[in-house]
Amino acid sequence: SGGRIINISSRGAFRGEPDYPAYGCSKAALNSLSQSMAVALAPKGVSVYAIAPGFVETPMAAPFLDGESGDAIRNQSPLGRVATPEDVAYWVACLSSPEAAFATGTIIDVNGA
Repeated sequence: SGGRIINISSRGAFRGEPDYPAYGCSKAALNSLSQSMAVALAPKGVSVYAIAPGFVETPMAAPFLDGESGDAIRNQSPLGRVATPEDVAYWVACLSSPEAAFATGTIIDVNGA
């Protein structure tokens, strides 16, 4: 028994996605599933989490981050940037540790503010 499940969600679960409603809805469902499974699997020693980043510098996000639209997206954060894959990986590593077990059911909002 024991283990970790770490789901990657999105800020779209919280802010809505008017141009991609199915995406936002599916990420909100993933958050709910993560919290429900955290309760269901706790007796087996399994912790379940979700990480909800906004835009991440990846090839998938590149079309959104190019040009003026990208500047507007980066300016949504007081840090003036979007997440890097390493920003998200940091939280995966933290939640993978045994010390994170009591945080089961947590949704980590990785959005720079």
